[in-house]
Amino acid sequence: MTLDRCAGLIETARALAAGEVTSRALVERALARIEATQGTLNAFRVVRAEAALAEADAADRELSRGVRRPLLGVPVAVKDDMDVAGEPTAFGCAGAHPAVAEDGEAVRRLRAAGAVIVGKTNTCEFGQWPFTEGPAFGATRNPWHTGHTPGGSSGGSAAAVAAGLVPAALGSDGAGSVRIPASWTHLVGIKPQRGRVSTWPRGESFQGITVNGTLARTVADAALLLDAASGNHPRDPHRPPAVDALAAVGRDPGRLRIALALKPPFTAVPARLLPEVRDRVVALAATLAGLGHTVEEADPPYGRIGLTFVPRATAGIAEWVAEAPFPALLDRRTHGAARLGRLLGGAPLRAARRAETVLHRRVGRFFETYDVVLAPTTAAPPPRIGALLELSGFATDRAMIAACPYAWPWNVLGWPGVNVPAGFTPAGLPVGAQLLGPAGSEPLLLSLAAQAEADLRWHERWPEPLVTDSPAA
Repeated sequence: MTLDRCAGLIETARALAAGEVTSRALVERALARIEATQGTLNAFRVVRAEAALAEADAADRELSRGVRRPLLGVPVAVKDDMDVAGEPTAFGCAGAHPAVAEDGEAVRRLRAAGAVIVGKTNTCEFGQWPFTEGPAFGATRNPWHTGHTPGGSSGGSAAAVAAGLVPAALGSDGAGSVRIPASWTHLVGIKPQRGRVSTWPRGESFQGITVNGTLARTVADAALLLDAASGNHPRDPHRPPAVDALAAVGRDPGRLRIALALKPPFTAVPARLLPEVRDRVVALAATLAGLGHTVEEADPPYGRIGLTFVPRATAGIAEWVAEAPFPALLDRRTHGAARLGRLLGGAPLRAARRAETVLHRRVGRFFETYDVVLAPTTAAPPPRIGALLELSGFATDRAMIAACPYAWPWNVLGWPGVNVPAGFTPAGLPVGAQLLGPAGSEPLLLSLAAQAEADLRWHERWPEPLVTDSPAA
């Protein structure tokens, strides 16, 4: 049996366990696809060809002995901010970065589940922007329209999954960096509860606003990868109670009260939901209503939540810049954000961290009336390659807020959210919508997302292939 690019994580794991395909064959095919598309998509910063093939051979030996693990022999990718032993962690920055000695906790857990890490995917410098471009590696492109960005900062992971180079990948989300590229590449993207997937060797990433999450074509695949990566390092400061994400996919969510939140949260510059995105989100709301849920327009009481986001985000940038081995090679906008972070890193940062408890109470009361929030993931479809690359820091911030004003409040709160595909603009560009819930609500969000997926069948639509497999693949 030959698995084609339509095979997801669950189907690939099943075929491996059944002896229908070998891990080596799958990894060879993934590596061939990566090589064939690197000149167009440019999804990967590091390709672990020799190491991945050796790991595939080891997985095949285990499989032949009857060993079974959830992802044994399955090729996956991780974002370039995650430590993989023997590889550099450049996090989108220029320079010949040294190799790290140990896996980060999330990567360690993927390996424990049996996954083969084929490479590390491109991200913008320190994950700051909703595009994946920079002098360190060039531009990562959207497989649906290669003239457009796949989003960011987990754009490489999204491009790799959307094009079928790997069945699923890890990303990270500090202001929508899993959900935004998932939206713009027609994927499911899970931003889990803070602490669900460890960010160790950093107990907190970007002052707690950044978490690791998953990208896949189906809800079940994204949930399986989440289960495999979930868990904590003994020194993690955030340790939420465990959930069984994959089991939730098969459950009926019941009849839910869904708030359709179309108004952007408070931002210092204007942000407007474009009609071509609004139409798709409203159509998804109608689908959910048709499935028996009560849907009405209502916006969470965010208040001026943005005032608590900026100190945490910029202080996080300042922390990364302070550790950068090649500071002279960093983008001028990165240095500007770090300067602001150093200014805000004292009393303003402490006040921003304290405000989270107040925000939990205020927004939490909204969930006494509603079970789930449905909101746009972005306000606009994916921009063209280069549209934001050469802007000033202020102009980049304005453009970023205008395109992506909806995702970051859930990073401040630390609560889970799931991007689901919402369709395409008249120009054929993907857009998505977020399902958002309170602390620990991943099971509910995933069961609702899976219900919508069963109705809409979004995983059956693919971009035109950039590479054709040979019959021997």
